[in-house]
Amino acid sequence: MEVTGVAGIATRMAEIRSQIAAFRPPATPAAAGAESFQQTLDATLRTARTPQGVPVELAKYGNGKIPEHALQQVGGAGHRLWGPAATSLDMLMRAARQQGVTIGITDSYRPLAEQVDLAKRKGLYSQGGLAAKPGTSDHGWGMAVDLDLDDKAQAWMRQNAGRFGFAETTPREPWHWAYRPAE
Repeated sequence: MEVTGVAGIATRMAEIRSQIAAFRPPATPAAAGAESFQQTLDATLRTARTPQGVPVELAKYGNGKIPEHALQQVGGAGHRLWGPAATSLDMLMRAARQQGVTIGITDSYRPLAEQVDLAKRKGLYSQGGLAAKPGTSDHGWGMAVDLDLDDKAQAWMRQNAGRFGFAETTPREPWHWAYRPAE
């Protein structure tokens, strides 16, 4: 997949970040500035997005083709999301539990083959079904979850999910929540 323009630059930045990460100067007073630079670079690349809003570090793989090392377990039961989304969802679920609210996960990262299967079984959203066009799903970026929510949990999510970077983004699917952190 050839990426041009801003997306190409963002992809190249992610590659450079990987190369820089392999080189860690010794921790000395002179290297303190380098560490600060590295931290700034890491934070910038973590939040850098393509024009379509996809994190640069994921865009290089493709929707539904995210490798295991770029995903993180979340909520038990084998669910996985992109690392920052997983961390935020874990914090969200912990906060909900502390307030007596139970939130379950029914679906998370969805590989391309699963997206194709889901579209065949449930139809495309644009045609009244429940599936995104394969290769375009937030699930395929590891940035969306389908949640098991009772009325109390749904109300809690609508009131609090934004603090954790999650938004209810799909009409007709109150269980679908996408990771959309502030940039």
